[in-house]
Amino acid sequence: MNKRFFRGILAGLAAVSMMSAATGCADPNKEADKSASKTTTEPYTKYSAEEEAENDNSSKLDPSLQKVYDNKKLVLGLDASFPPMGFTDESNEIIGFDIDVAQEVCDRMGIELVKQPINWDTKEEDLKVGKIDCIWNGMSINPARAEVMNLSEPYMKNEMIFVVPADSDIKSMDDLSGKTVGVQTGSSAQDILEASDLFENITETPLEDNVTALNQMELGFSDAVFLDSVVANYLITSHNKNYVILDGNLESEEYAIGFRKEDQTLRDEVQNQLHAMKEDGKLAEISTKWFGSDVTTVQ
Repeated sequence: MNKRFFRGILAGLAAVSMMSAATGCADPNKEADKSASKTTTEPYTKYSAEEEAENDNSSKLDPSLQKVYDNKKLVLGLDASFPPMGFTDESNEIIGFDIDVAQEVCDRMGIELVKQPINWDTKEEDLKVGKIDCIWNGMSINPARAEVMNLSEPYMKNEMIFVVPADSDIKSMDDLSGKTVGVQTGSSAQDILEASDLFENITETPLEDNVTALNQMELGFSDAVFLDSVVANYLITSHNKNYVILDGNLESEEYAIGFRKEDQTLRDEVQNQLHAMKEDGKLAEISTKWFGSDVTTVQ
């Protein structure tokens, strides 16, 4: 056979073989590409759906802090007759330890502090309906308030004590039997007094605020007042009131700031500012102004 002819046949067979091989390789690759395309598309679609759900949830996140920043103010609810925490002075200005602390917090946040006097007996409702953003006025922690409010960490300790006129024949809590005792309506003091063993042997006189209760005692309409030691000590030392604090107390308490139950971001920001003020010494400075030393318990 002619060598040239033989070489031509071999070349042709080789070409056919190469074409077949190329065709055989191409088809699986295309199928693999299609399969891979399907594999990557399905997870992407699933992730996109999750992302949309996450974005939807984000729109429902607690807006309380942003609302305060948008309004450029924090509305603080208080009983404006609760010295030295928050009260009205001779110039009709609301001042006090809590007010100074709240003002510093607002200054650091770059917003205005609005001081809104409220009826202490309806404070929870005022907070719930949005009349105020928080209750910040020597408010004692108790289970009922923890149930309906989002409370800050405690920032000060307090005791619930009895005050009598200096010339009273009442020398101890045992002498209160048969006496009339004034107490603020809607206060934790009222709750504690009514739950005590003493209650069945006294006559309770609920009044709007502690200052009124003390004035009524001075006028002889009651024999004693049951109230916060913080208030009693301040009035005795700074206003030269002729009162005596009876030895002992019915209960020790701690003060906290109350926010709406759902207002977590606002509560946390105020708490963070208090921690910062404790660390840099500003909280101690304000406490020393009102109490002579740092009596706060913020960590």
